[in-house]
Amino acid sequence: MPVQRPDARPTREEAEDAVRTLLRWAGDDPHREGLLDTPSRVARAYQDWFRGYNEDPDAMLQRTFEEVEGYDEMVVLRDIRFESYCEHHMAPIIGKAHVGYIPTDRVVGISKLARLVDAYAKRLQVQEKMNAQIAQTLFTVLKPKGVAVVLEGEHHCMSTRGVHKPGVSMVTSTMLGSFRDDPSTRKEFLNIIGNPTNRLS
Repeated sequence: MPVQRPDARPTREEAEDAVRTLLRWAGDDPHREGLLDTPSRVARAYQDWFRGYNEDPDAMLQRTFEEVEGYDEMVVLRDIRFESYCEHHMAPIIGKAHVGYIPTDRVVGISKLARLVDAYAKRLQVQEKMNAQIAQTLFTVLKPKGVAVVLEGEHHCMSTRGVHKPGVSMVTSTMLGSFRDDPSTRKEFLNIIGNPTNRLS
């Protein structure tokens, strides 16, 4: 029998056993009727919540379209709902992503922008890192003139535990290329998405 490396991915059975341990630690009985199938359900839920680990964000942007008749203005997809999980408490982060870029000679299908957001959201995250990952991938793969990404998220590790402050949104942004260098371009993007900072004042 081969020795399993400490960093090897656990089996489904091991994952379900871990859930049973947590149920016992919480003070309940994993063998009572209502909890018998909970370990299996949690394992399946984790497959969905963290499917981003099995997805390649770069590959999502490989298919592009060059027949854009010289279009070189801003492309913006706003209000992309995302669900992520904080890597400190594994509590949900629920929010919206706003993604914009200025193409050079090609554009990507808009659904791919939403898929890119999900590929990083469906991992254990901190919002600042997720923001930078989305922007940098778009900038590296598409090579546009500029990229802008703004995330607004409610962190349940703050709203349902700790300081218990529901309704508070964290806003982060990453501006690359022309969005960083040209204040008027940045302002146009923020106006299009509704400038989240204005809603916080």
